[in-house]
Amino acid sequence: MNNSNLSFWERDSYLNRDFIVIGGGIIGLSTAISIRERAPNASILVLERGLFPSGASTKNAGFACFGSLTEILSDYERIGEAATLEVIERRWHGLHILRNRLGDQAIGFEQYGGYELLFDEQASAIEHIDHVNSLLHPLFQRDVFSVNPTAIEQFGLNADLVNSVVENPFEGQIHTGKMMQALTRYASERGIEIRTGAKVVHLSDTGSRVEVTCRHEGESVNFSATHVAVCTNALIPDLLPELSIKPGRGQVLITAPIENLRIKGAFHFDEGFYYFRNVGDRVLFGGGRNLDFEGEETSEFGLTPNIQDTLEQLLTSVILPDTPFNIEQRWAGIMGFSTTKMPVVTRVSERITVGFGCNGMGVALGSEIGSTAAAMCCA
Repeated sequence: MNNSNLSFWERDSYLNRDFIVIGGGIIGLSTAISIRERAPNASILVLERGLFPSGASTKNAGFACFGSLTEILSDYERIGEAATLEVIERRWHGLHILRNRLGDQAIGFEQYGGYELLFDEQASAIEHIDHVNSLLHPLFQRDVFSVNPTAIEQFGLNADLVNSVVENPFEGQIHTGKMMQALTRYASERGIEIRTGAKVVHLSDTGSRVEVTCRHEGESVNFSATHVAVCTNALIPDLLPELSIKPGRGQVLITAPIENLRIKGAFHFDEGFYYFRNVGDRVLFGGGRNLDFEGEETSEFGLTPNIQDTLEQLLTSVILPDTPFNIEQRWAGIMGFSTTKMPVVTRVSERITVGFGCNGMGVALGSEIGSTAAAMCCA
């Protein structure tokens, strides 16, 4: 189409915006909403390639978490204490933005607490609890981590395999679908226009405007804005290949309802590479990316026998050792990882801002990245 058959009205009303946000997931919608808070009269358009958000926003496991004990200790080794504490604070701040903006009921928030399973080889992490708690105390004003001596029996875990369980009362879980519906509704009620099925294929900063080329049903449409925010997270390299972001596929399964299910809360093990929770009377279980880092560094949706078989085996041996279950559904989402494990918000030109790098913590970091990206767009 190349805009050739558009009327004057369409050109005047639809193609030119003050702000365009590319990506309709949690980062993109949060960015658009935060722009609205800073620019009440601006025209804001969100372009999303899929019918639903395309990456992880509607496919994640719904953990309202900020880091398990062994993950935090691993991050200390990798990026240092200062950077680890900064990213924890940003996750915690992001969760507060999300909950305060939408309300707990709208996102299905449940604060049953967070738990980490420690096997024999990780049990030494307990020795570091006091130190980690002292570092986190200024943010939380009380101890975050403690050993729960009754949790193995309480949740019906395999006592022959699980050495101990570390509890964190600050963490919770959400209903991912409800959250995205609430974010979409919140944005629309504030005059933010959202277009789905709109795949952006090219960006050009002309100096005075940003030209945005979009493909829809085989035709090209050219939009224009004074500032553009690219918020497609793991899919950013499709538009800006020079940026250092790596995709990471997260595979998940969920059981059919289980009578008298004892699992209740948000659980992790193995430095956060495995995670499970109850969804009502079902168990959702995901992870295993560390079994094949290279193979799971992909933006292709799909499931692999290696990881799915491992999830089932761990579900049987560790999580539900005495409980029969049936798998009802399996799926995968695509996460975005920065090279430093820190979220990244930066300008790639005078009028183009990017925000990415939830690093598997999209529920916690999406709103915070959106707030930071909006501040940069409006500066």
